[in-house]
Amino acid sequence: MSVRVRMAPSPTGLLHIGGVHTFLFNWIFARGQGGECLLRIENTDTSREVAEAVDQIQRSLGWLGIDWDGPVTFQLDAMDRCRELGARLVEEGKAYEDEGAIRFRMPEEGVTAWDDAIRRRIEFPNEQLEDLVLVRSDGRPTYNFASPVEDMDDRISHVIRGDDHISNTPKQIQVLRALGHEPPVYAHVANILGTDGKKLSKRHGAVSVDEFRSAGYLPEAIVNFLALIGWAPDGETTIMSRDEIVERFTLESVSVSPGTFDYAKLDWMNGMYLRALSPTEYADRLVLWVGDHGLEWPAERVHEAAAIVQEKIGRLDEFPGFAGFLFHDVEPDSALLDARILGAAQDALETVEPWTAAEIEAALKQLCEDIGEKPRTVYGPIRVAVTGSKVSPGLYESLELLGRDRALERIRHGAGASQ
Repeated sequence: MSVRVRMAPSPTGLLHIGGVHTFLFNWIFARGQGGECLLRIENTDTSREVAEAVDQIQRSLGWLGIDWDGPVTFQLDAMDRCRELGARLVEEGKAYEDEGAIRFRMPEEGVTAWDDAIRRRIEFPNEQLEDLVLVRSDGRPTYNFASPVEDMDDRISHVIRGDDHISNTPKQIQVLRALGHEPPVYAHVANILGTDGKKLSKRHGAVSVDEFRSAGYLPEAIVNFLALIGWAPDGETTIMSRDEIVERFTLESVSVSPGTFDYAKLDWMNGMYLRALSPTEYADRLVLWVGDHGLEWPAERVHEAAAIVQEKIGRLDEFPGFAGFLFHDVEPDSALLDARILGAAQDALETVEPWTAAEIEAALKQLCEDIGEKPRTVYGPIRVAVTGSKVSPGLYESLELLGRDRALERIRHGAGASQ
C-alpha cells in the first residue's frame, strides 16, 4: 500500500502543541514509509474561523520542520462535491431528506468494526448509531461527511488522529462503504495529559506553538520531546535526531495510554539541545531571539555573552535575566551587599593586569585568603553588585566580559550603597 496521510487542522484558533503532537505522528509515519503527507484545512464552519489561523498553522509547522506534500487544500472547496454525493446517496436509497437536510441511513443491526493500528480491534453496535446528517438544510456538509469524502478523493491510506475521534469513525466507515470506497487504516492516538492528570489545557501546555517559540525552545527539542509522548523505541533512549525518530517509529509501538506533558522534561531536553550546538550556531540563535523580541542589543556583544551562558540556561528566554547586566545598568539589593568585602574587592581588582578571567580568579582567591573568608562569603556580594542578581554566569568570566571600568564602578557603587 502506498502510504498517504493528511494533517487536517480546523482554523478555529491558533495551532496548539497538543495538535502538533498528532500532526507529528502523521509526518513521522509518512516519511518513514516513503509516503506523502498532505495539509488540509478543515474549514466547513466558516463562522468560527480565525482570520490569522491558517497562516499561523503553516508558519508553526514550517518552524518545527513538519513539511507537507503538494498545495494546502481547504475542505470548503469540496462542498459542491459533497452535495453531489449526498444527492446520489438519496437516489440510491442510502440516505433521505429530512426537513431540508440529508440524513444517512445507518444500519440497525450488527456492528461496525475496524482494526485500529494503535488500539487493535474496535467494535460499535450499529443500534447505537443514529442516522447521520450529511448535508445541513443550508447546504453545508457536516464534518462527518466532508472529512471521509476528502479522505476518499485524496486517496488517504491511513488516518492518524486523536482518540476523541473514535466515536466518529464508525459513522465515517459506513459513509465510505456506502460510497463504494474501502475505508483507510485508522490509528487513534491517546490524549496528552498535564502533570495534574487532566487533559491538556491552556493551564498546562495547550498553548500555541508561537508561545513555545517565543519562550526560546528549539524546534528540534520540541519535535524530540513530542515524539516521545506516547511512543518510545526502547524505553531508554531520550535524545533522538529527527532522522532516527523517522527510522524507528511504528504505529504498532504507540501506546494506548495517555502521555504526560512534562515541562521539566522539556526544559531539560531543550537545555541538552542548546548545549549541543556549536558556539557559533548557539550565538546566532541567541542573536535571532534577541532581535525577534525587540531588544536592541549589539549582535557582537550577544555573541560574546553566548560563550558564558551556553552551559547555564535551558531556554533562550532566560538569557535577558541571566546576562542582561552586560547590556544595561543594574539595581542590586543593598541588603545583599557588604561594604567591607566590596571595598576590599575593589582594591584587589584594580591592579589586575591583564583583565582576564584567569587573572581575576587569581586575584579574588588571594583576596579570600587575605581577609580570611570563604569564597561563598566573598563572591556573593561581588556577584550582586556587578550583575544585580544572586544567580549569574561564572563570576570571573562575567567580570572579564563586563570590562574593568564598568566592573569596578559597580563594585564601588555597591560598596557605597551598602553603608
